[in-house]
Amino acid sequence: MSLSSEMCETICQEIHSCCELKTHLIHVLAALNTNQRYKIKEKYMELYGEDPFLRFQNSIHRNDPLISSSTNRNSNTSSMAALGLAMLLKNPHQRDADVAREALEENEVNYRALMEIFTCRKSSHVALIRQAYLTKFRRHLDNDISSIEPPHPCQKILMALSASHKAHNADVSQHIAKCDARRLYQTGEGRTGVTVDEAVVLEILSKRSIPQLKLTFSSYKHIYGHSYAKYLKFGKCGELEEAVEAVVKYICSPAKYFSQMLYECLKGTTRDKGGLMRIMVSRAEVDMEDIEVAFNKKYGVHLENAICQSIPQGDYREFLVTLAANRSTPTSL
Repeated sequence: MSLSSEMCETICQEIHSCCELKTHLIHVLAALNTNQRYKIKEKYMELYGEDPFLRFQNSIHRNDPLISSSTNRNSNTSSMAALGLAMLLKNPHQRDADVAREALEENEVNYRALMEIFTCRKSSHVALIRQAYLTKFRRHLDNDISSIEPPHPCQKILMALSASHKAHNADVSQHIAKCDARRLYQTGEGRTGVTVDEAVVLEILSKRSIPQLKLTFSSYKHIYGHSYAKYLKFGKCGELEEAVEAVVKYICSPAKYFSQMLYECLKGTTRDKGGLMRIMVSRAEVDMEDIEVAFNKKYGVHLENAICQSIPQGDYREFLVTLAANRSTPTSL
């Protein structure tokens, strides 16, 4: 869909004039790509002197004054659609900074949301997230993660992954991957009575890039005939092993991971109540087509149909279906 200046201005006028979101406006904005939405945002600010995000925020509170975050599942369908569009209009790094802050402020820290940020984003994007977090909240993201109480194994893994984004070699080495794979085996599966050596795992996670880690886990499977995640899953696992297993899944098969998370969200079998919108919005222009393929292969139903089966008819369902059906050119984060 091309976006002319006239069309851009018309959309801005409609956003400004509507007292509440209209279904066709939801369709239009959800079907655009990030650059097109940013163009509308700039034009809106030029015409009306405010961020269109505030317009959607006002629509949210008019429809449902109780809604304050994506974790509220009791809001009406228009409020949820407005919230989704507000998220889409944010810069991706600002959106991730907000997700990180919300994850840390929940009664039970949402480690899943934080892990997604540190495993499924480029290092350059993670740097922008840190800066956006500091600018908006006047706090350092790494400090907030390291000070989580009570301590949790995911905390150590997040700090290790954070370090890897700050200082790693951008080149991917097959030799290093094989050496790291053997080291993981020798300090874990290859020793009797030992699941993982925490120090070794954290060292590798902190010193290798995400692409390098992906190659390491691929080498492990090639050398030993099964994945590192499978070994962790069927070994005598504690919280640390479970957290490492999740990280391996994030890194090796993001489409499979996100398809599983979406299924759990749609079926209501997860405590990650904001996961559905977070994943749909963040992956819309990254790998939604791959997620759809993985979802259909594993569960035998198209993602759009699963959304229609699980979400009540209304603007929110239309918003999610539009994102699922939108096959924009992938954007690398």
